[in-house]
Amino acid sequence: MAFNTHIPLHFELVNKENRKEIEALTVFSEQASFIESVKDCLQEADELELWRPVGIYDGNTLVGFSMYGYFPEPAPGQLWLDRLLIDRKYQGKGYGKQAVLALLSKLYMEYSSNTVYLSVYENNRHAIQLYQQLGFRFNGEYDAKGERIMVYSYEKR
Repeated sequence: MAFNTHIPLHFELVNKENRKEIEALTVFSEQASFIESVKDCLQEADELELWRPVGIYDGNTLVGFSMYGYFPEPAPGQLWLDRLLIDRKYQGKGYGKQAVLALLSKLYMEYSSNTVYLSVYENNRHAIQLYQQLGFRFNGEYDAKGERIMVYSYEKR
């Protein structure tokens, strides 16, 4: 499965060297209710090793953050692209779309799973539109926070 990306994005696992810079990423105030702070996300990842938090980089420039993970229970397990944000300084430049495409490619290579899940608040219309444009579809379910669950299937691409 190959994806075309026009922006040469790459991902770096959060570590001691980049953590403070990644924690400083922010979104616009009207977006703050759509995602936990990066600091909160990283605390969650510290507590549950199944999460893989990464910085999203364009060359040497940190432009965003994502967190994903494969959860084997309940069987057969689910691969989640759970958090994604582009820093407010870099929004509107195509990074969100390219990050999702690059993450889908990375997740497929890393986990060989044919399905990726994510959840989104119903009033986050911009994100929903982006995810639908890239092939995610609602599955009719909600997560524990009341977010609608969307699913991407590699088989249909």
